[in-house]
Amino acid sequence: MRVVWQLVAVVAVWMIGGQCVAAVDGNPWLTLALGLLTAVLAVAAYRWVVGRTEHRPVTELAREGARVSAGRGVLIGVALFGAVILSIAASGQYHVNGIGSVTGAVGLIGFMAAAAVTEELLFRGVLFRVIEERGGTWIALTLTGTVFGLMHLLNPNASLWGAIAIAIEAGGMLGAAYAATRTLWLPIGVHLGWNFAASGIFSTEVSGNDTPQGLLDSATSGSHLLTGGDFGPEGSLYAVLFGAMLTTAFMWLAHRRGHVVPRRSRRVAEAGTATRVPR
Repeated sequence: MRVVWQLVAVVAVWMIGGQCVAAVDGNPWLTLALGLLTAVLAVAAYRWVVGRTEHRPVTELAREGARVSAGRGVLIGVALFGAVILSIAASGQYHVNGIGSVTGAVGLIGFMAAAAVTEELLFRGVLFRVIEERGGTWIALTLTGTVFGLMHLLNPNASLWGAIAIAIEAGGMLGAAYAATRTLWLPIGVHLGWNFAASGIFSTEVSGNDTPQGLLDSATSGSHLLTGGDFGPEGSLYAVLFGAMLTTAFMWLAHRRGHVVPRRSRRVAEAGTATRVPR
């Protein structure tokens, strides 16, 4: 039942906050305020429900080091998406025509903060942790990444390839970021930095969501495999490549730190071997 209560708490904030943000669409300052408020309330709800149902300190959302971890994650996310855009631009398929909407970029901070926080609490904070307890890190990484990708099929300009790309580059990468650090602040930061760079800075489509214009007045054209087409650069082969590379780096770090949890049956077998007394 702890999983049910945790899912209900996070999803409730996600849905109510999302409806409130959608209701003020077109007003960037209210979008910023309500988006940030949704993010704060989601963190508070997660801390409360996990603390009550698991009777432990919620170390994955510890206040100590939160700003540093989240800030580092934002920088990683922005740099990673910047590398994707530079790669598309180098092939002549991304063009900047001038300055877009500064206030639009402001509103997108709130919108993307609400999305990044609630999605990370749900997928990495609840689902990844629970699946990892029973199936180990690799199964948790695979299952949550797959579900995360499939969720994006609900978006207006979704495609099967876009969902697969999201599962690999984002679902895997963000799960690996949590496994490597055992804090949700880093994947929250990476998710926010990636999404805001895509929408608020480079003004590209985010996961086929009909994203409003951000800081730059830009356009993409050409091969859908390289630009992502209507789904946005997240459907680009460049995004899949860079995301897979960062996933590999995070999992290497997780293995080095001893954070990779084996499957439960294997743990039981290893424990039995360790406690067996030789004759």
